[in-house]
Amino acid sequence: MKSKNKLISIDKDKRDEHIRRFLLFVELEKSLSDNTLASYEFDLKKFKEFIDLYKLRSFSDIEEKHIEKFLAYLRKEYKASTGARVLSSLRQFFDYLIIRGETEINPFANFDSPKLTRKLPEILTYDEIIKILNQIEVNVPLGLRDRTIIETMYACGLRVSELLGLKTSNIYADDNIIRVFGKGSKERIVPIGSEALEWIKLYLTNARPTMANSRSEDYLFLNWRGGKLSRMAIWDILNKYTKLAKIEKKIHPHILRHSFATHLLEGGADLRAIQEMLGHADISTTQIYTHVDITYLKEVHKTFHPRA
Repeated sequence: MKSKNKLISIDKDKRDEHIRRFLLFVELEKSLSDNTLASYEFDLKKFKEFIDLYKLRSFSDIEEKHIEKFLAYLRKEYKASTGARVLSSLRQFFDYLIIRGETEINPFANFDSPKLTRKLPEILTYDEIIKILNQIEVNVPLGLRDRTIIETMYACGLRVSELLGLKTSNIYADDNIIRVFGKGSKERIVPIGSEALEWIKLYLTNARPTMANSRSEDYLFLNWRGGKLSRMAIWDILNKYTKLAKIEKKIHPHILRHSFATHLLEGGADLRAIQEMLGHADISTTQIYTHVDITYLKEVHKTFHPRA
């Protein structure tokens, strides 16, 4: 018979307050992005609904059988990656309660996260990227802007949010670097190639002034009304020129980031250097880009191995 988790009783009326304080804690202490905070809130809301469903008046009423049912519900309703994230959120929530002296043990500590099968990211070949770029009419302001956006994303491996947050003051052309604010507002310095810099200079001279107005602030890339571009706008831009290039792959803005990392790796770049440029906190996240074509690996082996 499975034993009941021995938790200090938490009044039902205090439950929402504990959750609110935890969300405030992770926001202030971990400097998380808005998307990550929204995920924490969603995960805790789902667990709160589960507690209400089983009429558990406090956290002290939670038993292993309840957690097993909750995890079964997650497996049924959500993909494995979401289930793993919810489980991680709840482990952190109960660890927070332990630190505050509200509980003695973490009831989720003995439950393993679901095994995740990591899909290899779709990438564009270098020739495909050139083909996309060649579809853009750069003698008009919006076309020049679009070319500069794609050049910059591919040159630096930026997330869409990082591109949208770029300001003209973040471009250090003399040093061939840009200043990027990634997840959780973490700052990093990323090298940028001369080709992308040339397009940025052209855009700043010939296109941005035609769009800029009092509401533009210092944002580098603007819409035709002078405002900050949206995520969907970047999606539409890339999708438009990919279709013109007659490329059949499933396209999304992140594909340029995947292509950036994969092409660097295929060119012989160190995985740690790629990790720094991408702004990954954990090297294991970067390791997914080691799906280099076996043909390339065989060629490297043939070229460099003394007995090949």
